[in-house]
Amino acid sequence: MKRNLLIVAGLASLAAGCTSSAPKEEKPDRPNIIFIMTDDHSFQTLSTYDNRFIQTPGLDRIAKEGVTFTNSFVANSICGPSRACMLTGKHSHTNGFRDNRDQFDGSQQTFPKLLQQAGYQTAIIGKWHLKSDPTGFDYWSILPDQGNYYNPDFISKDGKKRHEGYVTNLITDFSIGWMKQRDASKPFCLLLHHKAVHRIWMPDTPYLRLFKDQKFPLPSNFYDDYAGRTAAGKQEMSIIKDMDLVYDLKMLDKEGTIQTPYRNAYKNGEYARMTNTQRKAWDEVYDPIIRHFLEAKLEGKELAEWKYNRYMQDYLASVRSLDDNVGRLLKYLDESGLAENTVVVYTSDQGFYMGEHGWFDKRFMYEESFRTPLLMRLPKAYHAHGKISQLVQNIDYAPTFLELAGIQVPSDIQGESLLPLLKGEKPASWRKSLYYHFYEFPGEHAVRRHYGIRTDRYKLIHFYNDCDIWELFDLKKDPSEMKNIYDDPKYKQLIEHLKFQLKHLQEKYNDPIINN
Repeated sequence: MKRNLLIVAGLASLAAGCTSSAPKEEKPDRPNIIFIMTDDHSFQTLSTYDNRFIQTPGLDRIAKEGVTFTNSFVANSICGPSRACMLTGKHSHTNGFRDNRDQFDGSQQTFPKLLQQAGYQTAIIGKWHLKSDPTGFDYWSILPDQGNYYNPDFISKDGKKRHEGYVTNLITDFSIGWMKQRDASKPFCLLLHHKAVHRIWMPDTPYLRLFKDQKFPLPSNFYDDYAGRTAAGKQEMSIIKDMDLVYDLKMLDKEGTIQTPYRNAYKNGEYARMTNTQRKAWDEVYDPIIRHFLEAKLEGKELAEWKYNRYMQDYLASVRSLDDNVGRLLKYLDESGLAENTVVVYTSDQGFYMGEHGWFDKRFMYEESFRTPLLMRLPKAYHAHGKISQLVQNIDYAPTFLELAGIQVPSDIQGESLLPLLKGEKPASWRKSLYYHFYEFPGEHAVRRHYGIRTDRYKLIHFYNDCDIWELFDLKKDPSEMKNIYDDPKYKQLIEHLKFQLKHLQEKYNDPIINN
């Protein structure tokens, strides 16, 4: 791949202003920043948070050598808007990217632009998903739209090119390649943004058999009837009803017996992109699964639970490749000497449902999609280790990166720098509540528009637009959010207080929807 980069010999020097001989007690000047973001990676499938389903030693290493944010959330749980919040440090209504139908205004202020202006070399490699071309980057190589798992196209300033291989491996390869060829006289910020583990969860060929025969325990609310939660009952992201046997679960039988709405989208899309060698390895695993499925003639709960397990098997096998590549990146940082002065951040653009409420996907303000993993490893001199429990949000990344780089945070950024928390401080003024707003309706999965507030214990949600529905949950008594207590008279005073706080947040962030 042709790159318009300044090539220098070796990686002997670290970022500007820092040398390997710096005293350990001194905080390094202008650290490098590697910001790894995945797509739809649930905190339930990262063993630092939850070890029921998979062990993730690569990711766990970041946590072990750094910090784990135990209350990390997004501002709008959907791919493009979450990325816009991250880049700008602002809520969706402020940065102008409310849902995936919008186009990101690349002329606006972003943290990569501010880093670039301050002398950082900047790059983004992998998923972009904001429709406009990246700005504020010295180098960019991005996937078109959602990208593909096998033999993906990448777009750069030099045009589009297809690369043979598996997307998670390629993004890591290209990122390491960029670091080897970068201008080593400058500190750098690399956004390494994976496609994985976005739908349709296609594992790399070495991992196709990894979870093939494993059965996973059903979430306790897998058969949720959505009593008292009308908006939840109207969604179209049910594993039972909406998960496509061919497109999502790869049941592409050669005879064409299994006909589904999205059969051809899979057959002529991801499946067709494979090389003969890749397809042979794929078919050796999936053809027997397809045959056994047809022979079983499953119905009712048996079919529902088979679909759940098929989903989990593919999803987790995709996570395995992701985790291995994070481990490979960390090894490169060690071997190159970059680890000493490089901040490594790991997060996902939002959380994901692993069968909770019977769902896959995201969008709702309910915990599994609202909450997202966040791990950070800072240079050793920062002494940042352990768990951080304060409420943090993806609008906080931009000011954090700027402050780490010694850049004054612009006053119009709505997030808060996490640096005080990383230093072990517990500011009395730290936020006590979070604001959320989801806009994409009508849209895929039919999740209604809603906004809300979350405190350390309570969550108040207002579904609006084509409906007027309020929900209140006590997260201490009801962590699975099954019982809407909004109409319970004994919570009247609490509701009034939460609505007052909600209005305050809407005014603080200048959200025009203040109608409660």
